[in-house]
Amino acid sequence: MGGVFLGMPGPWADDHRELSDHYTTKIGGLPDWPLPKEAIKPDLLECDACGSKLCLVAQVFAPISSKDIKIEERLVLVLGCVMPNCGNTPQSWQALRFQKSHDVEKPCSSTQDATSSTTSSVTVSNTSWWEDDDDDDDMDLEELGRALSNAASLASNFKKSQHNKQSETNLTTTSLNPRPTLVDIDMPVLPCFYTYTREEPSSKDITSICSNYSSVSIKENGNDVEDCAEEETWEQEHYEYDKALTADRTYLKFKKRLDAYPDQCFRYSYGGKPLLAGADEVDPGKCRLCSGPRQFEMQLMPPLLYFLQEAVDAGQRQMLENWDWMTLIVYTCSKSCSQKISQEKFNGESWLVVEEAVIAQYENSSPGLGYFL
Repeated sequence: MGGVFLGMPGPWADDHRELSDHYTTKIGGLPDWPLPKEAIKPDLLECDACGSKLCLVAQVFAPISSKDIKIEERLVLVLGCVMPNCGNTPQSWQALRFQKSHDVEKPCSSTQDATSSTTSSVTVSNTSWWEDDDDDDDMDLEELGRALSNAASLASNFKKSQHNKQSETNLTTTSLNPRPTLVDIDMPVLPCFYTYTREEPSSKDITSICSNYSSVSIKENGNDVEDCAEEETWEQEHYEYDKALTADRTYLKFKKRLDAYPDQCFRYSYGGKPLLAGADEVDPGKCRLCSGPRQFEMQLMPPLLYFLQEAVDAGQRQMLENWDWMTLIVYTCSKSCSQKISQEKFNGESWLVVEEAVIAQYENSSPGLGYFL
């Protein structure tokens, strides 16, 4: 993926625990598990620092398609711990990749085999017909027409039958994917709002965009113009980026990109480059399944914290006070490997859960950056 896509705030959920499906991209709320929660190892949902249950920070539906790999059913979850002593602890963050196994995503070869078989039979029939009449100087044009017509009819009927079978398969697959109906009352929950995406323009356009800051707001269903006028906005700061010679250039670049779209909650660029808040190099390690290299996929941005803190009550706001990161960067397996952890299947489909890497960076925290591999 060459571009960068920004996750922008959309409407608040009517209920922070309301259920959706795993095709949904959102901030907070409860995870929309694509398989039963019981099939997920409990330790993947617990804080490695204190053992408390993690809460969902972001859910991003992230299918990938390239010349080497195509996975249509795939999502990334970022989870965190809200316990007072775990906010800035690297072990309190978790990233999970859910996807169907590659063997499920690959198209079935039976259709291709059947097509090849039917085509071969038609070809043999036509060849035999021509060979039978090679020695006949007076070729019967009517018989030739009938043969060609029969061949076309066979091919057409085969295509129709395959189309009908595929339609029935699609309907069956859809009916076997019911959404979860039980609300998880044990998992801590953050305020929930949905997001939409927009592509970030090229770097040469960022400077002009920075001169027109957008207000930080959440688009709520049913809001009128007067309500929008009363929404709280961030204090707008202006920087002379080129003249701030004593400042950290990496951080200034980070701030400049953030100022261009000050309500961006996450940045997504599969296989792209992260927007670092600190100059120190980061090492996401290797995939725990295939030992292959990891690559950048997405990162959470500070406006996400602002929206969550504005939505919680005074008691809950204290839980988030220790979340003072500038960005949480998620790295995933560059091959998006699909080695099966469990042989269990859900509705006949093989799903896997893979623990990926989260790296936390804090403002002016170099070299003390936080890591979780």
